[in-house]
Amino acid sequence: MKLIVYADPKQLAEAAAQEIISLLIRKPDAVICMASGNSPKQTCETFVEMAAMQGTDTGKFFFVGLDEWVGIPPDTHGSCHHDFRVRLFDPLGMGPSRYHLFDGMSADLDHECRKMDVVIRDKGGIDLMIVGIGMNGHIGFNEPGCDMNALAHVAQLEPITASVGQQYFKTAMKLERGITLGLGHLKNSRQVILLATGQAKQDIVSKALNQPVSSTLPASVMQTLAHGVVMVDRAAAGS
Repeated sequence: MKLIVYADPKQLAEAAAQEIISLLIRKPDAVICMASGNSPKQTCETFVEMAAMQGTDTGKFFFVGLDEWVGIPPDTHGSCHHDFRVRLFDPLGMGPSRYHLFDGMSADLDHECRKMDVVIRDKGGIDLMIVGIGMNGHIGFNEPGCDMNALAHVAQLEPITASVGQQYFKTAMKLERGITLGLGHLKNSRQVILLATGQAKQDIVSKALNQPVSSTLPASVMQTLAHGVVMVDRAAAGS
């Protein structure tokens, strides 16, 4: 694992976006997975802008969504589906054949998980995963106590995850479960970037990078990844 500290969120987003662009130059049909939290949001928007400026070919890559709130319709402002449609799919003209997202409204969530695992397998695996870190150390909806080798699964959300998640919605939502890629996907991906910005993330970032690797702190898995990079701004680094 490699740790890189940037001056501010803007510099971090530019660096992470350039990693996506560099991948697409090497492999235009790469499989890319991203989270939709606050830190990845700026990276996603910066990537779209930089790709246009640099003339990057964005017409061949395949996108996989990291997670989704269970029971939230996809067109709801704050759903992961809505966020990616607004920030990525519409700006790049990406049709449904170019991405696969979880259906959090499915009556058979186990089938949704199996389908996601098959899509990733059939695409040859994930080339790049860009994730954030939750206040309790989760990645995606891999909450404390999760199976560190799991693939796609449904998770019961901790109260802090449900509480923080309300910020993404215009009205209060009932957030009890999430459907998510597992840490097994993270381990199997060819490159993983974890993003964290702001002083509020300083304590959990420090714990994830310095405490013993444990399922009680899912993001600590980054310590074990030779292909992992942690990108933080000075506030999150405490410097």
